[in-house]
Amino acid sequence: MLKKGISNGVKEMTIKEIEAKSILRKRKRVDSWFISHCGMNLYRGCTHNCVYCDGRSEGYYVEGEFGKDITVKVNAIEVLSRELDPKRKRTPFKRSLIMVGGGVGDSYGPIEKKYQLTRKALHLVYEHKLPVHMLTKSTLIERDIDILKKIDEQSRTIVSFSFSSVDDKISAIFEPGVPSPHERLKTLAFFKNEGIACGMFLVPVIPFITDTPELIEESIRKAVEIGLDFVIFGGMTLKEGRQKDYFFNVLKKHYPHLITGYENIYKGSKWGDATTEYYSSINQIFNRIAKEYRIPKRIPASLYNDILSENDLVIVILEHLDYFLKTEGKPSPYGYAAYSISQLKEPLSGMKGSLQKLKGVGSVTERIILEILKTGGSSYYGKLLKGG
Repeated sequence: MLKKGISNGVKEMTIKEIEAKSILRKRKRVDSWFISHCGMNLYRGCTHNCVYCDGRSEGYYVEGEFGKDITVKVNAIEVLSRELDPKRKRTPFKRSLIMVGGGVGDSYGPIEKKYQLTRKALHLVYEHKLPVHMLTKSTLIERDIDILKKIDEQSRTIVSFSFSSVDDKISAIFEPGVPSPHERLKTLAFFKNEGIACGMFLVPVIPFITDTPELIEESIRKAVEIGLDFVIFGGMTLKEGRQKDYFFNVLKKHYPHLITGYENIYKGSKWGDATTEYYSSINQIFNRIAKEYRIPKRIPASLYNDILSENDLVIVILEHLDYFLKTEGKPSPYGYAAYSISQLKEPLSGMKGSLQKLKGVGSVTERIILEILKTGGSSYYGKLLKGG
């Protein structure tokens, strides 16, 4: 069924209602960025219409005009109820945060005001005593403070907002359908005041526009001022085809002098990656500033070490260590060790005398694993988390 509507009072959107066969998107291993094994897309397409969004690229198979045409999974709650029902599952859920949202649509787009699929999904999550991680750009999430607090009291809630910077004027160009950074920061402060753990995903910074030391520092300073628990940083991808074409059209209009610079760092990578040298340079800027402000660069273990299984907890912390070292240009064995552990069927606690038999696990890594198993964390990890 096709319908017409207005998004944010800015442009007309087309709504397509469909019946979905499944809602949960499951991962084979825990995602160390979001501390999650599974997420869900209740909507496809996004009227936030961020210029840089890779959901616009051909690989995500979003039908119609991205930013205008929205698909609503009208039977989502019925399907999700079946998928969350432990009586219907052969194996129980792996313990982790559930991501209510995804890469092809914000769970709190304007269409949520009408359909309320996100709110209904949160009630199901609460019913099944599951923790959640919400990642959005929309202040509409304030509507659901009641159910999010109940989930937090029962298990855990983390609320994260994504930013390309905290500059309202730049955001108006590249995030035309999104509440301003100022408004997003106010919403994060609101949730922090309610006792909810909150973070900033400074992802993606836009090359030569929001990746400057001044703007990165302003973002981190604002995050620290409102007491955010972490800031996660990342550069922009730009895939050949619809995503790159759309982005370049906006760039030519507002920043035409930057075209050559973009062509020098985006070389047609399959995944839309910029050059390693570019990512290294911006990571160095972020690392230096994050260290000055003592802000965690990944979600701290204290927010999930009572949720994950022991193997997944070790995997996440080792992958975080791998990230910390590699963004400093240092070698790391921890990513390989994390992969080896992800292939195990048995718990690590039963292998305490033979951990070094695992590929990638030497004496230093073994000591870190044993400390995590004993305490739920690592002193070395705690030091690097804040840039020590």
